Amino acid sequence: MWFKRGMRQGRIKAPQDHPVAYYHCVSRVVDRRQVFGDLEREHFVTLMREYEAFCGVRIVTYSVLSNHFHVLAAVPQRPQELLSDNALCERVEALSGKAGDQTCRQVLEQLRLAGHHQAAEEYRARYFARMWDISGFMKLLKQRFSQWFNRQHGRRGTLWEERFKSVLVEGAGATLATMAAYIDLNSVRANLVDDPKNYRWCGYAEAMAGGKKAQEGLALVVAGVRQVEEESVPTSEVLPAYRVWLFGEGEENEGTDAAGRPVRKGIPREQVLAVMAAKGRVSQAEFLRLRVRYFTDGAVLGTREFVDEIFRALRSRFGPKRKDGARRMRGLESPELYTLRDLRLNVTE
Repeated sequence: MWFKRGMRQGRIKAPQDHPVAYYHCVSRVVDRRQVFGDLEREHFVTLMREYEAFCGVRIVTYSVLSNHFHVLAAVPQRPQELLSDNALCERVEALSGKAGDQTCRQVLEQLRLAGHHQAAEEYRARYFARMWDISGFMKLLKQRFSQWFNRQHGRRGTLWEERFKSVLVEGAGATLATMAAYIDLNSVRANLVDDPKNYRWCGYAEAMAGGKKAQEGLALVVAGVRQVEEESVPTSEVLPAYRVWLFGEGEENEGTDAAGRPVRKGIPREQVLAVMAAKGRVSQAEFLRLRVRYFTDGAVLGTREFVDEIFRALRSRFGPKRKDGARRMRGLESPELYTLRDLRLNVTE
């Protein structure tokens, strides 16, 4: 076992001393029913952006499909100096619907005027518990969307299949870009579009359409590949650089046959699966064309050093026979990417 037997353990998160932690999160609709149309996907993205601002996280990229979504989020370390009363209330009031009412401001003003400062801090703490935390962000997003969806469709009960899955992703080097490409290529793998820029509900398409938040998210990816500070990447270079990475790593090449008809060149999916079944290795470009469980079930993804660092920080979660953390990703020819979880069966979905 990759962890100790017994009750379900808490989610694997970065140690508290990490300045920024990156998480790939996935959640599916109950019974995997395809119930999200254009309106639902649009509203999900709207709520995602609202709670991104409220929780103090940053969305690197995302993809919303008909029955599930992917979000790659950067979660900064909880600041030592928390928000002022006014700044906190401004975040709350920026939320749409009842969540953005004036209650926060009214309660804090009354408590401060009465001199009940300890009670005011306890009230503030209830909001701060949901900020700078991937679980708090995802819980709010999923709950708020479920409430809206149920009202919209006259239904009751749970919308989501189970608690969301998450993978802790290394933010340095190419790991973050690999995960981002995997997410933005979801619509291509599902045969919805040939180019992710044409799929409206993903981070890359939003960035191409001029979305500032989406462009800022992809700037983190490009900075990671170039191993420079985010500010060192000119805005004009972010989208071209990411597109080169996206297609160079994840997309098959198009060409023409003898009659001049367009064909797609590259290894067919069935052939790739056959190579993997034979314990061969395929390129990262071919790997990203598949629905690969490592990107959703691997727990931690990064270089050997990063995965081992997380393993040592969380040593008590694992059995005594486990000596180290990093495990090679089966079927992938990459000297850079390792995972914490050793998936022996059904590597691709």
